[in-house]
Amino acid sequence: MHGFKGERVLMRIHVGERDKYEGEPLYWAIVQLLRKRHYAGATITRGIMSFGASSRIHTSRFLELSMDLPIVVECVDTEEKIQEILPDLDKMVGGGLITLERVRVIMYRPHASDDERPDDWSIDSDRPTRASDVAT
Repeated sequence: MHGFKGERVLMRIHVGERDKYEGEPLYWAIVQLLRKRHYAGATITRGIMSFGASSRIHTSRFLELSMDLPIVVECVDTEEKIQEILPDLDKMVGGGLITLERVRVIMYRPHASDDERPDDWSIDSDRPTRASDVAT
């Protein structure tokens, strides 16, 4: 398969919906960079409310603030690949928050029919699955 099970790093990048990089939405530019460099994948989540270092509230509740909602870009990959892209992200992200945490990948696979599934398709459940059972 992908050989992607096991310990990896989850990177979360918190930015604003209005943030731009070279004329395009920052979150879009980040995803395009991750894809171009063959990272495992990325997910964008749009929040409904946030505040950060400026303590300014960003919320969908008020029309005048609803165009700058929080955006979170998440990416899971090897520690080496995550560390490799941080200098580029530092140049792209003017204001925001980037966090890293260790995660255990128990499944990473594309959609496939039963006929296309390899023998090692099962979830890696040989190790603890509750957060309280995983040593940090």
